[in-house]
Amino acid sequence: MTAGGSVAQFGEETDRSGSFRRQGNRFTDRPSNAPGARWPVEAGRYRLIWSRACPWAHRSRIVWGLLGLETAISLGTVDPLRDERGWRFSLDENGRDPVLGIGYLSEAYLRTDPSYAGRVTVPTLVDVESGLVVTNDFPQLTLDLSTEWSAFHREGAPDLYPAPLREEIDAVNELVYRDVNNGVYRCGFASTQEAYEAAFVRLFDRLDWLGERLADRRYLVGEQLTEADVRLFTTLVRFDAAYHGHFKCNRQKLSEMPVLWAYARDLFQTPGFGDTVDFDHIKRHYYRTHDQINPNRIVPAGPDPSGWLEPHGRG
Repeated sequence: MTAGGSVAQFGEETDRSGSFRRQGNRFTDRPSNAPGARWPVEAGRYRLIWSRACPWAHRSRIVWGLLGLETAISLGTVDPLRDERGWRFSLDENGRDPVLGIGYLSEAYLRTDPSYAGRVTVPTLVDVESGLVVTNDFPQLTLDLSTEWSAFHREGAPDLYPAPLREEIDAVNELVYRDVNNGVYRCGFASTQEAYEAAFVRLFDRLDWLGERLADRRYLVGEQLTEADVRLFTTLVRFDAAYHGHFKCNRQKLSEMPVLWAYARDLFQTPGFGDTVDFDHIKRHYYRTHDQINPNRIVPAGPDPSGWLEPHGRG
């Protein structure tokens, strides 16, 4: 319960003002090339667990694919619907991940920390041999895929985190995370009118800022695709399908914001982006797992996704 008496979707992550405060990442180790590293960078040693529904996990899947890390890090996919034990491997035969041999991602969390009581999140990188969680630190994970794993990148892979642009990428990412990536959740999970309206204003102010920034440039930073574009894309691609209605982010649809809509379509039509999007998983996850927001769990039939393939006019 919050100060206003409303029931929050995630009570442990909602303060007394009704504002959503996302939990921290419990596991923050990193595969490293440093001598004596606990988790050395090694092909075949780790498994990346993601969900097609989750924007935080989706960014890892996009980076993993763009860099061509398929032969270095295996990929496991959880069901878009969670039950009381969290993310489950019900898409796999017999409901168990074929590499890790577990039915729920929570099994790896509890093997690593038997006292863990927080939400189980994706993406998660798991050490295959021990079954221990290495990291669920989603912002650092993709940066490490670009830097620590460079020896395994495919020929011609994009440099998503170029050294000369890192300071600007980090600055843009911080603003986009605060007001957009996490901002849509702060709208949707707010349990007071005041908390919702504050998050709503910050979200659309930042989207307006992004539209102005992208009006005369193709990408967010520099003249190339970077990590910043990946992070913004995974929120934008879910905007009309989930956040506009389910999270009440309804000043405008993405498709009613001309610059951002064209930018998002440009990315969607770039190999490695649109082919990783699953609108069915996205809608079923959001509308069927947040029972405080959508107690009837009815999944909307729209919007029509065909617009994503319309010419974007950028480039």
